[in-house]
Amino acid sequence: MSNISKEILRNYVNEQKFKSPDEVLAAMKEMFKDVLQEALEAEMDTQLGYNKYNVTEKQTTNSRNGYSKKTIKSELGPVELNIPRDRSGEYKPKIIPKYKRNVTGIEDKVMALYAAGMTTRDISEQVKNLYDVDLSPEMVSNITNRILPVVAE
Repeated sequence: MSNISKEILRNYVNEQKFKSPDEVLAAMKEMFKDVLQEALEAEMDTQLGYNKYNVTEKQTTNSRNGYSKKTIKSELGPVELNIPRDRSGEYKPKIIPKYKRNVTGIEDKVMALYAAGMTTRDISEQVKNLYDVDLSPEMVSNITNRILPVVAE
């Protein structure tokens, strides 16, 4: 873990004033969910070629079409995600592939995104190790840009 990450973590722990291990686990589960959700949103941004709130960049006839709920099993317990959909049905999530319901064991990889300092190279390596998927620099950049505000919060 880098010094910055430890400092961010210390500040977070001090702010939360955890009273039990269960509270720490609940906070980790929420972070895990937030990172996965933002990664799904970044994937959709890359698929469509424009950000959800920047339709002026849109250069496709395809568009977002709401969400479907999916509950996945993890070491932190069940996590409910909103899987983005597109009108043409072209979007295939890489982070949580279709029909995959059990992600036990990936929590440490996702949490490593926090600890790795969030460089695109770090994320790219983590995703490659985790999913055996090569992501384009654009996709990694989109994921980074979406996750950084979540981490900062």
